[in-house]
Amino acid sequence: MAKSILLCCILAITCTLAVASDPAPLQDFCVADFNSQVLVNGVACLDPKLVTADNFFLSGLDKPGNVSNLHGSVITPATVEQIPGLNTLGISLVRIDYAPWGVISPHTHPRATEILVVIEGTLLVGFITSNPDNKLITKVLQKGDVFVFPEGLIHFQQNVGYGNAFSFSGLSSQNPGVVLVPDTVFGSSPHIATDVLAKAFQVDKAIVDQIEAKF
Repeated sequence: MAKSILLCCILAITCTLAVASDPAPLQDFCVADFNSQVLVNGVACLDPKLVTADNFFLSGLDKPGNVSNLHGSVITPATVEQIPGLNTLGISLVRIDYAPWGVISPHTHPRATEILVVIEGTLLVGFITSNPDNKLITKVLQKGDVFVFPEGLIHFQQNVGYGNAFSFSGLSSQNPGVVLVPDTVFGSSPHIATDVLAKAFQVDKAIVDQIEAKF
């Protein structure tokens, strides 16, 4: 009897670990109702009688984004905020445009694995494994190449060509989230204590103050 209970527990844990980031839907669709006052893990469902094709539709991803900024890049999202019909479906999409040598800062998606395909240009991409190895896995991608960034790991992209570039990324969550490492560490509100960051990065406090001023 004890062995049977143990086996059931192991199977339950295994099945739990196999579940994707977002919960599986229990109906055909659950179009997001952003006006609902109901608080759930995700967004409450719109009455199915009010659903139209436009709830599953978005146009404009053929148009380049404005890369005239400090990073030389811009992200055009197609998440549940833009496509309410994505609610509970566990998937989303972004278009990323890059100026020459433009970068997407090191960041993580806490709720999604990302798969990127280069549509135009040449990109240097990479991710870093978790402690204790912190190994950099990196590659230069050309048009048509595909690369995967595992869920939760810090990763980045840079256009290493002399012309504009763009890519599309699929993400395994309707709301993958993004944690930009520089913005999070040096641009939090209120700031992380200067002495904490100085010790963490093994630099003088004045350098931390200088970096924080940029955020």
